[in-house]
Amino acid sequence: MNHHEMLGSRDVVKAAIRMALTNDREEEKMLQKELAGIGIKTSAVDFGGEFISSVTRIIERAVVSAKREGVIEESHAEEGAVAGAAREALSQVMPKAIGLNVGGKIAVARHGVHVSVAVFFGIGLLHLNDVAIGIGHRVV
Repeated sequence: MNHHEMLGSRDVVKAAIRMALTNDREEEKMLQKELAGIGIKTSAVDFGGEFISSVTRIIERAVVSAKREGVIEESHAEEGAVAGAAREALSQVMPKAIGLNVGGKIAVARHGVHVSVAVFFGIGLLHLNDVAIGIGHRVV
């Protein structure tokens, strides 16, 4: 059994978190290449705005970026897996973010049947920023 076959949900979740924590597009692309080398496909997209009004847009952007980067195919099952995992990740940060502005990155990682979404937020009210991370996982 090679290393690629031994990757599981923990590895995919870690990859999504690492992607969500990248500082810029250059770092994101370098990590994406590194993870592809071990068989994990990834995508990431920045976002910002008022949390409640941004939830739908954030989920849509996660699905679109995953399709664009070849992480998922254009099928209801795979799009639904990303949307469901993104919704789960967002629900974990909702108590801190509700009613406030957020900015950050949402990342999708996949290996085999495992799909994971991680969201990393800066949550702001003036200069009093907080941070939060949420994770969702689905099997396709």
